[in-house]
Amino acid sequence: MTVNIAVLGAGSWGTILANLLVENGHHVELWGNDAEKVAEINEQHTNKHYLPDFKINPQLHATLDLDEAFEQVDVVLFVIPTQVIRQVAEQIAPVLAAKQVKPVIVTASKGLEQGTHKRISEVLTETIPVDVRNGIVVLSGPSHAEDVAMKDITTLTAASTDLAQAEWVQEIFMNDYFRLYTNTDVVGVEMGAALKNVIALGAGALHGLGYGDNTKAALMTRGLAEISRLGVAMGANPLTFIGLSGVGDLIVTGTSVHSRNWRAGNALGQGQKLPEVLENMGMVVEGVATCKAAYELAQQRSVEMPITTAIYNVLYRDCDIKTEIGNLMQRSGKPEIDFN
Repeated sequence: MTVNIAVLGAGSWGTILANLLVENGHHVELWGNDAEKVAEINEQHTNKHYLPDFKINPQLHATLDLDEAFEQVDVVLFVIPTQVIRQVAEQIAPVLAAKQVKPVIVTASKGLEQGTHKRISEVLTETIPVDVRNGIVVLSGPSHAEDVAMKDITTLTAASTDLAQAEWVQEIFMNDYFRLYTNTDVVGVEMGAALKNVIALGAGALHGLGYGDNTKAALMTRGLAEISRLGVAMGANPLTFIGLSGVGDLIVTGTSVHSRNWRAGNALGQGQKLPEVLENMGMVVEGVATCKAAYELAQQRSVEMPITTAIYNVLYRDCDIKTEIGNLMQRSGKPEIDFN
């Protein structure tokens, strides 16, 4: 089965997923908005800014033209920063209508929209009318582009309220090193995917400060409790958070040098200021914006999230990291099982 797929976003993850789909036998158009990068992918079969040592399959074609990307398209895969999802979705909706195509919309982006605090699938539902799409599937789980590029064994979740759509996407992506499981808990999968980036910032900061494994394990475990608490308040199944898009994604993002969020946190722990960190990264650090959205959402929902609040205080109130850690440790004693 050959499927026509448009991948939106020529960063590291978009490029690797597009390359994987080509190698799975599908026809893929990789859309980007940087003319030099698109030319490099087509002519040199590289994307050195994001993947310095990776050679792209020559059959992968990149384009600046949405009309070209959406020709007879069956799947549109979003792999772009959360804060431009709405803008791009509004841009492609009329193109899909003009092409008279009705693709499945898949998102591999992770975050919460600023201001509205909406999940990505909610933004896509609002901006792409049902008459030009077949369904929305969320792709999430413990995965770094660098590892998938090396064909390291990777498992993700395909989540949709329409199980048949999730199963179809599962079939498209799976191969001998890339395995997908299905889930109908879209809320849980998206909340886990977004919020683990916030905890990963904290994990990186602890490393930068010189703390050991005990401390990192404490942060990630209690961080998962916070993720679950807010997710359940939003309507998620609590069991989702012990799965791939919960604890699985938290482990890989909170422990790896490949994680932008971990690296940003590590730099903060070493004493760098946030503007300097973001400038030096040269890539979007989703956890920074998600932390603000999560903090505001928790306040609105009256959900206690002390670790998220501490990270918010460091990022947005310029509070001292060590002081925030001390405040966390001096909180009154609580039972573990109620996740407070």
